[in-house]
Amino acid sequence: MYFKKMVGRKCYLSPIDTEDYLKYTAWVNDMEVSIGMLFSSSQITADTEKSIMERLSKTNYNFAIVDLEKNELLGNVGFPSIDTVNGIAEVGIFIGNKDYWGKGYGTEAMQLILDFGFNILNLHSIYLKVFAYNKPAIECYKKAGFKEVGRLREAKQIAGRRYDEIYMDILAREFTSVYVGSLVNNRVKEKES
Repeated sequence: MYFKKMVGRKCYLSPIDTEDYLKYTAWVNDMEVSIGMLFSSSQITADTEKSIMERLSKTNYNFAIVDLEKNELLGNVGFPSIDTVNGIAEVGIFIGNKDYWGKGYGTEAMQLILDFGFNILNLHSIYLKVFAYNKPAIECYKKAGFKEVGRLREAKQIAGRRYDEIYMDILAREFTSVYVGSLVNNRVKEKES
């Protein structure tokens, strides 16, 4: 069951439903899906994935990504690590449902989590890491407002070649809120009326 925490035009973010573990197990074991992730060399059983989903669901900052029209699960997004003292967080996104690739859902989900991070958690900077061969992900992150800030050269070897690990970030002042900002503005207008 899903609940609308952050709502976009195409998708919304919901608390994670641990009963989705079998869908995730299928996705993470599909090489086409996992090739851009750190776990592509791992075999993940249903029991392992269920444990991962239970752990993720117990943190406040990991969400399921759900199609707004069909209520269909696409993947997840969240902050695996947050430095609350300095206001810095790492973000990660996973679109396992290949029917939704290349259609803007990843960009919108990323914008929703950025809105949550900057305007609800009051973060200053959000960063991510991506392998250089993952061109669709890099384009998604750029569309969401991320900029490349550095590289760990030749950090990943796959298919006989070496690839850089790219670090990208976005600062709060570089982000324009669509969801949280409009909610606050509507409340202010209601109070002024």
